[in-house]
Amino acid sequence: MEAKLLFYFVPFVLLIVWNLSNKKRVYSENIAALEENKASGLTEPASLHPVIDPVKCLGCASCVSACPEGKILGVIDGRAQLIHATHCIGHGACKDACPRDAITLVFGTESRGVDIPEVKPNFETNMPGIFIAGELGGMGLIRNAVEQGRRALENICKVNGVGSASGECLDLVIVGAGPAGFSASLGALEKKLKYVTVEQETLGGTVSHFPRGKLVMTAPVQLPMVGKVKFTETSKEELLGFWQKVEKQTGLSIQYQERVEQISAEGDGYRVKTNRNSYLTRTVLLSIGRRGTPRKLGVPGEEQSKVVYRLIDPEQYRGQRVLVVGGGDSALEAATSIAEQTDTQVYLSYRSESFSRAKQKNRSKVEQAEADGRLTVLFKSNVKEIGEHSVQLDHNGELIEIPNDGVIVSAGGLLPTPFLKETGIEVETKYGSA
Repeated sequence: MEAKLLFYFVPFVLLIVWNLSNKKRVYSENIAALEENKASGLTEPASLHPVIDPVKCLGCASCVSACPEGKILGVIDGRAQLIHATHCIGHGACKDACPRDAITLVFGTESRGVDIPEVKPNFETNMPGIFIAGELGGMGLIRNAVEQGRRALENICKVNGVGSASGECLDLVIVGAGPAGFSASLGALEKKLKYVTVEQETLGGTVSHFPRGKLVMTAPVQLPMVGKVKFTETSKEELLGFWQKVEKQTGLSIQYQERVEQISAEGDGYRVKTNRNSYLTRTVLLSIGRRGTPRKLGVPGEEQSKVVYRLIDPEQYRGQRVLVVGGGDSALEAATSIAEQTDTQVYLSYRSESFSRAKQKNRSKVEQAEADGRLTVLFKSNVKEIGEHSVQLDHNGELIEIPNDGVIVSAGGLLPTPFLKETGIEVETKYGSA
């Protein structure tokens, strides 16, 4: 009998000991990671992120396991905490997984505000009939933008008069053919609405500007006329190729190279003026990016043709001396992809002392490229002047000059606030607002 008890008791005790030991190890790792991030200044989330109520939190770690990006959250002293704040990209799965509703998703922090247009739960702005979906509303994730475009279209169909347009008047004008605009356009086609989609550049919007080979999807999405798209980790090229195939197969019509210049109220709807046409419409869906206007450096020599604001193809810089400016994911991805090209000399300039807005994956690539001698990182540096064959920078208080054939400025973009305000749409700077 005693032997039988020992047979069951010993493994049970060993399991408890292992569990406690594992919890202690994870706890130590969480503490170390949090302290390291605080010391490096990596404490500001880039966009939508969770705030945990310590009173409601059970410390069950459901939120930790639910995050598709890995261990962004961790349990410390029996409560969940945002450990890798700069890695968080707003999936929101943590909130859905919490059994106590202890998590609130917010934009901005007490020290860093984020400009967000005011939208209602149905994606309508303060201007009746004008809706916003996707990146402009703060939802940069592709799967979130696709879902918002689909849901916004459903709400647009509920607007009085939509679906019965006649004569010159349209049911809907969709501005932008990125993830949200593409999804909404398919929905409008499926609902047989009288609509027009205009895109100032190419299919994919911001996605089309990503570096070659960038992984862009992390979860399946529901796409109108297509159904559930089971992409998980796929490249920019694969995703755009799929969208182009859908565009062709469905007969979806998009007016490319057409830029909206003004939206003004007219009758029961709006007059949308572009660089090519003028449309009278009952409703408008703005699915444009937040970076329609690149943020410039404002230094002498920036007007040269060798200065660009996005990377199209790293191979075009093969054998050249290139300066990339910025500290976000797009800057790091541009720098590392160019550094992989033969005979290139790449510098990465950033004004701060750490890449606080970039994912760990991209920071690791930069560290490896620097260790391999393919990339030089200049923290605490600012461009002062761009010459024909060189660039002058203030590097930690010292003026330096580096040889240069091309400059890529990845310093983000400016929210089209003037355009929104001219249209009548209210914009709020959120400091940790839900």
